[in-house]
Order: sequence, then C-alpha cells, then structure tokens
Amino acid sequence: MPHHGEVTILEGTAEAAGRSREDARLADGARRAELAAFLRERRARITPQAVGLAPGLRRRTPGLRREEVAQLAGVGVTWYTWLEQGRPINASDQVLGAVARTLRLDPAEQAYLYQLAGVPLPRDEFGSTLEPEIQVVLDQMALLPAVVCSPRYDLLRWNAAYATLFPCVACSGRRNLLWGAFTLQQCCNPYIDPDRELGRLVAFFRAGYARHVGEPAWESLIAELAQASPQFAAMWAQHEVAAATTSRVRGFRHPVRGEFRVVVTYLTIPSTPEAWVSVYTAADDDSRATMEWLLAHPDQARPDHTH
Repeated sequence: MPHHGEVTILEGTAEAAGRSREDARLADGARRAELAAFLRERRARITPQAVGLAPGLRRRTPGLRREEVAQLAGVGVTWYTWLEQGRPINASDQVLGAVARTLRLDPAEQAYLYQLAGVPLPRDEFGSTLEPEIQVVLDQMALLPAVVCSPRYDLLRWNAAYATLFPCVACSGRRNLLWGAFTLQQCCNPYIDPDRELGRLVAFFRAGYARHVGEPAWESLIAELAQASPQFAAMWAQHEVAAATTSRVRGFRHPVRGEFRVVVTYLTIPSTPEAWVSVYTAADDDSRATMEWLLAHPDQARPDHTH
C-alpha cells in the first residue's frame, strides 16, 4: 500500500496529466475553429463566374456554396462540410491540395491550410516556396559556402563556394545530403569522422521524420537508403534522435587539399517551414587558409579521379 507522500505524488501526476490532456483538447478545438473560419472566408471570396458556374438568382452567400466547392475539388459534400465545420476528420495532402486549388490559395495560404488541418506539406512544396532572392543572397556570399536543405536533406539551393568545397555532394545526380553521405566512395566522402557525423545526420533526420511519418517521399528515401547502405540501415534501426542546434564545429576532408574544420551556422527561412540555410565559416587559421585556397582555385579543387 502506498504511503501518504506517495499518494500525493501520484495524485499530482494524474492531475498534471489531466491538465495536459485538457490543454491539448482546447488547443485542438481552437485550431479546428480557425480552420473552419478560414475555409468559410476563402470560399466567400470565389465568385461562381470565376470558376465557370452560373451566378444563380437566390444566393445567400457572396461566394461559392459548400456543395460547389466539393464538386470542383472532387470530394464528397458531407466530407467537405465536416472539414469546414472543423470536425475531427482525416484529410490527405492530395485532397487538401484539391481544396486549395479550388479556393485559389497562394503558397502561404496553402501552407496555413495544411497546418490547421494537421497535415504536413508535400515534399515538393519545400523547393517551390523558396523565393528567387534566396539564390541571390547565396550568390552574394561568395566567400562563405552556404546551402539550403529541406528536412529530408534535399539540397534545394547552394552557392559556388559550397560546390567548390563539396564537389561530390553538390554535383551528384541525387542531390541529397544523406544519399551522398552514405553512398559516396570512401575516397570522396567529406567527413573526417564519418561514424560520428553520419550518426548525427541520421538522428537529426529522424527528428524531422516524426512530422512526416507515412509520407511516400520520406518512406521511399528511407527504404532506398537502407537498401543501398547497410550502415544507414543499422543506424536507422537504433532510433537515435537529436535536437537541432544553432551552430556546431564539423571536420571535413577535401580530396585535393585535405582536412579542414568549419563552424556550421544554421539559419531558418520563415517563408519555407522546416527548411534551413547552413553557412560554413573556418574554425581555425589553418582551415581558413585551406578554404581560401580552394575558393581561389575552383578549377583545381575538383577531385582528379572518377568512379
């Protein structure tokens, strides 16, 4: 039988768990209410004429009716009605995409719709929502290697300095950091301590995976990596998870100039959720000299062999 102190602790724990569940329920209700209001307002903005429908004589709303949105999006009237009412229903990214196109949502509005519905954005959205100015900024950072990655570690944008320092990754056909790291030949693998660095990559990747479990783009990448690399399969099976950091020191090996160390600083892009910019600066004087030579001699910095 538990003592009085133990009973107090158990009661306190149960009470805290109850409050947590109630807070989650209230937050979910607020999110669904916002989803309902957002869909109603956007539906009211679309006139029947804009989508090729007859205006009609007796319309109680200025925009489309619910059944018209459902018809144009190719979904059931009841399902769309429940979605607009904020009911707890399941919605796939394909169906939400059809609703977004029918309501003529721009990329920011579509991302907002997906967030309110609790559905991750499709993988292609990560690259398509990057403003062209991002590449302009990267190109202006001529002396600072920089790359934009998706949460799947797809290389979305990079500058010439990054391609010079990591030619085998940036110029590979797959253009995915994980794929390059686990499938490159050892002579061209850029990591000084591959076991440590690859373990970190997989742990960060798994942390992002929690928001995309079941998505075909993620599941296919994981399956292909596990088949191509027994090392990845073994690391993935360990279920290690790591939190993102603002910056950290990493060691690399260039096929021409040898080893150097950098401080990698991570920056976020508000317009593209989950994507980030990695900026590389020298961690010491020797590394600075190596990086400066490589950037000053990009033609000579390429590996002198092929596989």
